[in-house]
Formats: sequence, structure tokens, C-alpha cells
Amino acid sequence: MIRAANLALLVLFPVSWFAPLLRAGLLPFFDLDSISVVTGLQALWEKDVVLALVVTFLAIFAPYMKTIGLALVQFRLASPRILGVLHQLGRLAMADIFLISLYIVLAKGVGVGRVETAWGLYLFTACILASLAISFRTEHERMPPNNR
Repeated sequence: MIRAANLALLVLFPVSWFAPLLRAGLLPFFDLDSISVVTGLQALWEKDVVLALVVTFLAIFAPYMKTIGLALVQFRLASPRILGVLHQLGRLAMADIFLISLYIVLAKGVGVGRVETAWGLYLFTACILASLAISFRTEHERMPPNNR
């Protein structure tokens, strides 16, 4: 069951990167533009390449590498000794939640435009939370009792 959930994340994470997280607009009577992780990163690449590299690593590569690593451990293709590294990688992956939260707070605080959450935000959040739960279960199943 946990293996299947982790493998599902390998599909759901990329879907969540392209799914609309937010719909934002300047004035209430204009159409709202959809914002996804990928479109946000594209806009960031145009403004600040160094920050875009950091956010790309934290929002896309860290959670995906952690998920791949957990799958390798679960299918006994990698040693459970890498779970410590995967745990640290998972801590870095949580930075994207902070960035999205900060964006929502800033956008709503401006008071000029309007921001609505979209289904992709829930999918992305569910992927992160599922990844945490799967990581926790995998670590406790694979690590010897004296190393916990």
C-alpha cells in the first residue's frame, strides 16, 4: 500500500506543478490568470535567475528526488542508510509551502487585486503531506529499532 502511494506521487507531483494553484487578477471585473508552480518559476527566471534556481530545487527537485529515493528503499534497490539523507532533503522540500503561503498573504494584503485558490493548490499540498507520511512510515519500517 505504501509503495503504491509513493509510486502515485511520482505521477501526481508533476501534475501538481502544472495545475493551477491560484487565480489572480488586478481588478475584480477582469478575468483571472492561473498561476502554477511552473508559471511562477518561469516568471521568477525572468527576474532573478539565482532565486529561480533555489526555488526550482526546493519546489521541484528536492521533493521528487526524495520520492524516488524512498521508492528505491521500498523496493530494496537502495540501502535504508540513505533515509537520513532523504529526511534532510524532505526538510528542504517544505520551503515551497512557505513560499506559496507568503505569496498568498502578500497578494491578498495588497488589496487592489483578487486572489482565489485553485484545485492545484490542494493537490500540491496533498502531495507534500502524503510525501511526509510515506517518508515517516518508510523510515520507521526500514530502520533498525536501535537507530530510531
